[in-house]
Parts: sequence; C-alpha cells; structure tokens
Amino acid sequence: MTMDGEDGSTVVSLPLHIILFPILDELQHTDLSAAQTLRAAFSKVEQKNPGFSQDFVNGILKNKSPSVDLTESLLKLAAYDSEEYRITLARARVPQLNEQARRLKLILARLPDEANDRPQFLQTIKDIASAIKDLLEAVNVVFKNNEAFRRPEHKRPFHKRKSAFFTSSKLFSESLKKYFKDGNIRHVYSCALQLVRDTNAILVLLKAIM
Repeated sequence: MTMDGEDGSTVVSLPLHIILFPILDELQHTDLSAAQTLRAAFSKVEQKNPGFSQDFVNGILKNKSPSVDLTESLLKLAAYDSEEYRITLARARVPQLNEQARRLKLILARLPDEANDRPQFLQTIKDIASAIKDLLEAVNVVFKNNEAFRRPEHKRPFHKRKSAFFTSSKLFSESLKKYFKDGNIRHVYSCALQLVRDTNAILVLLKAIM
C-alpha cells in the first residue's frame, strides 16, 4: 500500500478528521461534487502545510465563538471514532490494538469534564497510565507478528512514531506534576491532545503498512 508522508504516514489532523470531514460528509447529501472537491482540497493543503486545518477552525471560532477553547474542545472530541484512525483488518492482535487505542482516547477525552472532581480526576490519571501501557504492549505485539516490519522502510517510521508516542506520554506525565503545583490545566489538555495525535499517527501508519 502506498503512503503519502515523507516518513510513510498519511495526514494526521484532528480538526480535519473530526470537525471538517464530518461537515463535508453532511454536504455530500446536497452537493456531492462540492463536498468531494473540498475534502480533497483540505487534505492536500493539510499535507503540504500541517496545522492548516486547526488554524482554519481556530480562525472561525475566534470570529464567531471567542469563548470556545479549541484545545479543550478537540480533546473532548478525541474519542470520535473516525474512519481514518481505525484499522479494519482482521489480523491477529490488530483488534486488540484498535481497542486499546480507542480506550486510551476515550479516557483522555474525559479529562475536561472531570478536572473539577478531584477523586475522579485522580482515578482518570491512573486509568490513562494503564491504557498507555496496554497500548504500547499491543503495538509491540503487532510489530513482532507482522512480517512487513522486517523491511527497513517500514521499521524506521514505526520506531519514529513509537518514540514520539513515548515522548508524549512522558510530557503528559510531567504536565500533571506541574499542574498539581501551579494549577495550569490548559497545559495538561495540550499534552493530552498531543498524546491523542501520536496515538492516531501510530494507527495511520500501521493501517498504511498493513
């Protein structure tokens, strides 16, 4: 299977896939040609200029709904079951990986609604740590059991994505330690959202390779 990105991945963008694409899916019912044209255009621009979709959505929000925090809103939407971030192959261990990735994103998406409930927030943090561990184990199993990863052109981007996910996990943990000192929950949300992005990046890469 061909892959679009320089490191073997396709576009990974939450605003594109969980905000803009669902809107365009609705547009298809009234103007299929326009919806397909816009979908292709947004995908192409996001590929060439990563972050464009987020800037686009943020610009609209600042003009129409300045009180809306895009980072918090995206985090709440992180559990949206987008087709782009779902591996449909019925191969050994792949369903478990999908399940663990979705579980992690579901738990991360709860953070904004539980930030003011200290006991529940602390439990959610424990759940996130457990979900991260389970997802890494599932990723490693898929890597070991799939011959495609014996090829250097697949092995290198895989390790790059896995390393990015591990780094995001550490940064998220550090943001929590800082939060308990200074109360800056926004930084926690930003790190959680990056963890979601890196989870999706792994799924997109594995989907393309497998």
